[in-house]
Amino acid sequence: MAEPGQTSSIEDQIRLREDKAQALRAAGAHPYGNGVEVPHTSGFLHARHDTDDGPALEAKLTEPYSIAGRVMAIRAMGKVSFISLRDRDGDLQVFVKKDKVPPADFERLKLLDLGDIAFARGRAMRTRTGELSIEAVEFRLLTKALRPLPEKWHGLSHIETRYRQRYVDLATNLEVRQIFKRRAKLITALRRFLDERDYVEVETPILHKPEEAGGAAARPFATHHNTLGLDLKLRIATELHLKRLIVGGLERVYEIGRIFRNEGVDRTHNPEFTSIELYQAYATHEDLMTLTEQLVSRLCVEVTGTAEAPYQGTMIDYRAPWPRLSMVGEVAKAFGLVGSLTEQLDALTRADFVSKAGDDKEARHKLSRAQSTGEKIAWAFEALVEPMLPRDRPCFVVDFPLEVSPLARKRDTEPRLVDRFEAFAGGFEIANAFSELNDPRDQEERFRAQVNKAASGDHEAMPYDRDFVRALEHGMPPTAGEGIGIDRLVMLLTDSPTIRDVLLFPLMKPLAEESVEDAVDSGPARLVDGEKH
Repeated sequence: MAEPGQTSSIEDQIRLREDKAQALRAAGAHPYGNGVEVPHTSGFLHARHDTDDGPALEAKLTEPYSIAGRVMAIRAMGKVSFISLRDRDGDLQVFVKKDKVPPADFERLKLLDLGDIAFARGRAMRTRTGELSIEAVEFRLLTKALRPLPEKWHGLSHIETRYRQRYVDLATNLEVRQIFKRRAKLITALRRFLDERDYVEVETPILHKPEEAGGAAARPFATHHNTLGLDLKLRIATELHLKRLIVGGLERVYEIGRIFRNEGVDRTHNPEFTSIELYQAYATHEDLMTLTEQLVSRLCVEVTGTAEAPYQGTMIDYRAPWPRLSMVGEVAKAFGLVGSLTEQLDALTRADFVSKAGDDKEARHKLSRAQSTGEKIAWAFEALVEPMLPRDRPCFVVDFPLEVSPLARKRDTEPRLVDRFEAFAGGFEIANAFSELNDPRDQEERFRAQVNKAASGDHEAMPYDRDFVRALEHGMPPTAGEGIGIDRLVMLLTDSPTIRDVLLFPLMKPLAEESVEDAVDSGPARLVDGEKH
């Protein structure tokens, strides 16, 4: 039985494995067979027999179990072989003894390699070292793997290659599988939470006409439909279509779906990501703060077993109530300004934001381009306050300026602000919500302001969606809506430092095939993307 690394190159190893596949065919064994029944898993056997010692298993004379999985280890010792199979639950050892299996089965073990998919049937037993195993009465190869699993795959040295070849990452790293199982569990629990509250799950278009591609401050991807001759955009949000449904009488709706934004890549951003947006008629942003606390704390319990979870060295307590911070108030504090919210807004109108940015060139550039005090407040909050937000508790940021919230309802007591919040945890935003703007004339005015921003070069400004205004003219009840980043929630509840860890196939800059091979087989993968992690 050959081990990876015995031949001089990947090509040699593939050629050797192809020869073994031919030998299997010649012996009447299909190297890519089908029709096998696998009623058990390694997890099933561990759950049933982990407390049984060897004599107990001998006394039970257990039923024959059948499992299948990828060969992760092979130890041949004359007339016996120990083979570790990995299935969806984990690993289980198979004990293959020459006088216990058909002679052809034992002979074909010579053609077995690491990475092959194999099947075993037999009773449960413990070896002399006490390891739970299957004593095989049947063992056969199901799928011949032509490409060997890479050596030294674990750890950060091959992090780029692990993202590019997620199939190998999942095959070799059980902890990575657990991340995506937790992700699925989180989404299931999220649906259950909203379904219990009479929300209706819906699906809205991914392809938008250019005038419909709004709902967020983001640059869309462009595409074209040949038959209709239409230029189209991939959606940057589901908001405007979901609010159309509120107008139509579906008073509580949500959608879990993929969102596409033509933006940079960093630790918390991927151009393609998953979000949930939910809308509730006759609710306010205050109601959604309560719902968010309940939802996230429950998800934490469902996924981790407790309402507290560690993230990058800090234990975060998700139980309600979460503290609230004023965006205007915190920026005013950074400027040394005191007084009521209105007084702080008045003072910030006269403040020198650019000089406050100091030597931060990026912040100075953003602030110098800002066209309103509201935009300057938002940029200053991002630069000066966000890095200082508490890490051991989630928090709500409130008191958003009107200019950075084109779809939110003006606050009755202070029309320069809107009824909006963002939720932060672990140092980044996880949710954005507001009481929705349902005044069609106000919405028209704000869309026109966005069009003017686009004309001045803002690629993230929203288009004028005339049909959405028409929908509002039919009357939308008082409504609150929220968007939550599912990938970021998964990051928090799996203690994953980057969004790439929780996306099965994150977007990566292409590499030449030989570069990928070199990264896997010759040493640590180089960070060639030039992207932030």
